[in-house]
Amino acid sequence: MGGGARGAVVVMVVVLLILSEGTRGGNATKHVVGGSQGWDVSTDLTSWASSNTFKVGDQLEFKYTVGLHSVVELGSESAYKNCNIGNSVNSMNGGNDVVKLTKTGTRYFACGTPGHCAQGMKLKINTLSASASAANNTDSSSSSSSSSTPTPTSTSTSSASTLQSFAHLVLTMLSVSITISLLTVKS
Repeated sequence: MGGGARGAVVVMVVVLLILSEGTRGGNATKHVVGGSQGWDVSTDLTSWASSNTFKVGDQLEFKYTVGLHSVVELGSESAYKNCNIGNSVNSMNGGNDVVKLTKTGTRYFACGTPGHCAQGMKLKINTLSASASAANNTDSSSSSSSSSTPTPTSTSTSSASTLQSFAHLVLTMLSVSITISLLTVKS
């Protein structure tokens, strides 16, 4: 194999590896908080949270009416339980606020409008590692006995993840095959 053909194959392998990295990173989900009802007092946020799995790399999108609601991130479970929004970690009021889940652990959010948190407009989520298996995201102290069925609104990642894993496997096998071919021709 000539030097030009060998160089073209090396470029193709590099391109395939770059594409496979892009495919692997595509598992993040944007969760619209509260589903179709959004961030609102009428939304059963506990049920919504328990029907979703949150992983590092995902995003929470808070959609609400500006001036009517806001989003306050609370620093502790105590602040969450007592609706103590005075010492917030972060405060947002844009009506379409996005929070990136960058590390594992529990995070707490509440509406900053007086009285809304006490009416149930608060959210507790547990963020799992990106490699964690899909597990239900509830804790026994926050289970809900509501008879309403939560509306799943997160982008479905199970079939997309399977397809992306398959694509990554195919691209990896193809790049290995090309590399073996190069080594065989070179000898």
